Amino acid sequence: MKRRVIHEGNAGSYGVEEITLPNGSDYELQMLRHPGASAIVPFVTDDSVLLLRQFRHAAGGEIWEVPAGKIDPGEDPEVCAKRELEEETGYVAGRIEQSGVILTTPGFTDERIHLYVAFDLTPGKLNRGTNEVMEVHEFSFDAAMAMIDRGELIDSKSIAALYHAARLRRDS
Repeated sequence: MKRRVIHEGNAGSYGVEEITLPNGSDYELQMLRHPGASAIVPFVTDDSVLLLRQFRHAAGGEIWEVPAGKIDPGEDPEVCAKRELEEETGYVAGRIEQSGVILTTPGFTDERIHLYVAFDLTPGKLNRGTNEVMEVHEFSFDAAMAMIDRGELIDSKSIAALYHAARLRRDS
């Protein structure tokens, strides 16, 4: 594989990769190499979760999401999930469980998002960046799932994280 980097930025390294496909064909692929991210479903109680109403320029305005963020160089995905939870909601998890991992858009990026569920929340320190415009809202878990059904929550990582959380709740 040969790679030509076009841009290095906050979202990762964007470039063109010359690859050979499993069928033997050569192909030039535009690819974003991403450091990965973590997303976390914070349970305030057994039946209620926190969601963020966050401004996302690429989405055209505000969307509903679970807390999430990019993994820093050398950072463990679970440490990232805990950090993002506190920075974005102001809560610290007493207990955290990994619930899965997803590929976001494997047609053009290697980004993997590690999914977690947080329990036993206690107050921590809110520490949002100047580019993070969001509000924290508490919903019953059923209401959060209904937001998906109604098309109000359309962020794919958040949908996956909530469905994985539902599986954990069902299995426990």
